[in-house]
Amino acid sequence: MHAYANPARFLRIARPLTAPLLLGGLLLTALALAWGLFVVPPDRLMGETVRILFVHVPAAWLGMGGWMAIAIASLVELVWRHPLATIAARAAALPGAVFTAICLATGSIWGRPTWGTWWVWDGRLTSMLVLLFLYFGYIALAQALAREGSSTRIAAIFGLVGAVNVPIINRSVVWWNSLHQPPSITLGQSAIDTVFLVPLLVATLGFSLIFGGVVLARMRTLLAEVQAEARLRRRALEAPV
Repeated sequence: MHAYANPARFLRIARPLTAPLLLGGLLLTALALAWGLFVVPPDRLMGETVRILFVHVPAAWLGMGGWMAIAIASLVELVWRHPLATIAARAAALPGAVFTAICLATGSIWGRPTWGTWWVWDGRLTSMLVLLFLYFGYIALAQALAREGSSTRIAAIFGLVGAVNVPIINRSVVWWNSLHQPPSITLGQSAIDTVFLVPLLVATLGFSLIFGGVVLARMRTLLAEVQAEARLRRRALEAPV
């Protein structure tokens, strides 16, 4: 792990990976969405609204996965002080927030015909909304610390504490009475029919590749900004008074 904390070594790996991840993700996502929209039959209970599944579920997983990436990077920063850990956490925050917002929006669209309402203060929905606010808070805090040149440990602690919400989201439909359906996919088994499961997994892989490509692209951008600021500070110190 320490070998990849070197920015130059990281860039040598990230540059050739970014475009294939993005292109591969876009192709798989387009395939899965076309499959889900035009090939998969309507569900016996949910009818045509089942097609929202192919966006909603991957977005939910990546919303939670994005915060877990922040938490892992935060832990690495606090314990091992890897120079790229802060950048990795910041890079994962924005796409994680976007996928969380997509999850909430598609969930509301699905809930209107299914539950008869756009929103309920349900355990799953409420904890997912809390996750979106956590993302907003982390993004604002990280940007403020970066502008002021302050220690990033505060943002790292925030990232770790916020991870408590992820298992709450995951287990909310088990712990509390919920309008939201119980977990359909658990370790080693699935309650989803294969006709829906296969395109769902393809969509999840496609969205995950896009997420990875965006994170790498953002890390490269943030790293370039840090390096540019460092060069400007050196020149300012070397300039004659």
